[in-house]
Amino acid sequence: MLTGSYLVESRTTDVVDAGERADFWSEHIAAYQPRMDYGYTRPDDFRGETVLQRSGTYQLVMFRSDEIRYSRTPGQVRRAPDEDYRLVVPVSGSIRLRQDEQESWLVPGTGAVVSFAAPFECLQTADARAFILTIPARAVNGPLSRRSPLATGLDLTKGLGAVTGSMLDSLYRERDRLADGQFDAVTDRVVELVCMLAAGDDRPDARGHLREVEAMVRRHVREHAADPALTGTTVARALGWSLRQVQLALQLAGTTPRELIKEERLRLVRDRLACADCGHLTITDLAHASGFTSASTLSTAFRRRYGVSPREWRHGLR
Repeated sequence: MLTGSYLVESRTTDVVDAGERADFWSEHIAAYQPRMDYGYTRPDDFRGETVLQRSGTYQLVMFRSDEIRYSRTPGQVRRAPDEDYRLVVPVSGSIRLRQDEQESWLVPGTGAVVSFAAPFECLQTADARAFILTIPARAVNGPLSRRSPLATGLDLTKGLGAVTGSMLDSLYRERDRLADGQFDAVTDRVVELVCMLAAGDDRPDARGHLREVEAMVRRHVREHAADPALTGTTVARALGWSLRQVQLALQLAGTTPRELIKEERLRLVRDRLACADCGHLTITDLAHASGFTSASTLSTAFRRRYGVSPREWRHGLR
């Protein structure tokens, strides 16, 4: 699929005979990555697949394959220079990276930034599935004020790391629905977060990135508003932040965890009052199905928010 400069393309070794798959894979990877060596554990029947998303600025690849070793030698670096970086984020399995006398074992929930301007070795296990995001060198060298051949141990399980992982996953899942320019806009934010993580700055309020924290909290609350046990503490625990971090993000947005949860529950009730399929539900039913402890609690909050009771709101829609 091609929308403007944005391209989505899928490839698999299944389209060729078993004995040709290793050569097919080498040629396929060489079409969008610089020169490397390939070490196949099973060259007679190698299997792999990729989903590539590419614009004029960025390239994101989700790949899965059998066990393989990639390496880039000093000679290849000289003959086929590439100053850009790759963010490697496993989704399953593990990947071992070696570069500049550093080694990193990557598993789901971690990531690393690798430079193609220096030799490296990458060993991927047979069950590995991972994202590889190509990042222009200027987007890393400038913000970090240095070259960064290998940023190891990026934690993508909490805080800004969790935001980064979520945005990568969303880019992939929404790949066929992204309009031209949207891919670059979201990837710009991912790159900014990666630079912060590589610099060791994972505070949720750093450089204005409370917007990402707030967005994650709002999305989680909307998805779980009907859960009567939902609180600011459970939201923070689920997203890997402290309650104070969640409170700070929402405070700067003019609200609190309690108010946000109540607002999302009221929105849920309002939508259900307008839904023809929910016409058989009583106000008590709606209260319990939307996270409120009782019909009276719902009615009081609803009247304060909308100026009428839920019953009056439903009547006015008829």
